[in-house]
Amino acid sequence: MLHIPVLLEETVSRLVTAPGGWYVDGTAGAGGHSAALLAAAGLDARLVALDRDREAVELAQVALAPFGARAQVVRANFTEMADVVRRAGISSVRGILLDLGVSSMQLDRAERGFSFMRESALDMRMDDRQEETAAAWLKRLSEAELADVLWRYGEEKMSRRIARAVTDALKAGEPLETTTQLADLVARLKGGRRGRIHPATQTFQAIRMALNAELAALEKTLPLALDLLEPGGRLAVISFHSLEDRMVKQFMSAHEGRMESLAKGGTRWTGSLPRARRVQRKAVMASEEEVARNPRSRTAKLRVLERMD
Repeated sequence: MLHIPVLLEETVSRLVTAPGGWYVDGTAGAGGHSAALLAAAGLDARLVALDRDREAVELAQVALAPFGARAQVVRANFTEMADVVRRAGISSVRGILLDLGVSSMQLDRAERGFSFMRESALDMRMDDRQEETAAAWLKRLSEAELADVLWRYGEEKMSRRIARAVTDALKAGEPLETTTQLADLVARLKGGRRGRIHPATQTFQAIRMALNAELAALEKTLPLALDLLEPGGRLAVISFHSLEDRMVKQFMSAHEGRMESLAKGGTRWTGSLPRARRVQRKAVMASEEEVARNPRSRTAKLRVLERMD
């Protein structure tokens, strides 16, 4: 399945407020958002696209080739954004995009091990330079640690029972090396499939997020991104998980702050620095038409923060 950029028009219209300037796409994917940003920002605009996924970098290079020297594609985690920008000689940027979660192309490549729809090795690494696969990670986790991961990242109500079943299976020498082996174990425990959502969906989501340290990376990157912005520059974040969206919302709220009156007269700023403002209070969601075209956009939420002078 071709990767379809989520909330494309909504994101570009909020990030590009004037022609020219430098932009950073921290999650290049197949290059769809990056190409649209460059096209909208005009011939004087430049962009650096980052992704830790080798296949994504290759796709982004093809998609951005028509822009020539205006686009640079770098294989890196977005936590390394500041270093990449500094090495490129860029002092500040006008817009930064983070499109979180797993992409369609990662889900649809069976050998990547993100999906249980087809059997493959239980991998789930977003960066194949990372040594530990999901199968190896499961073997070293304790039952309590796995239960915590399933509850925290997957909001799985049966987290303890699933964790116990996984650890018991591994102790008994049962194979849990493929996506279907793990999915079948969870499905049996939860009584099989009921409705559209596979019973192993939350388990797979939780393992993927923990293995790739997705929340930790986001927490580290948000302040780095805001520091890189020039006054009036904007940070756009597209999230698909409630924990991600909550983190983004709380970060943006902290930097909005407020002016507080002092008892002795005058005012002072109360809040995190640098100062910023939310472009709009509520998250932007995909339209019914977009969800019909791309069902994976259903849970997407876009939030945009503008750095103040």
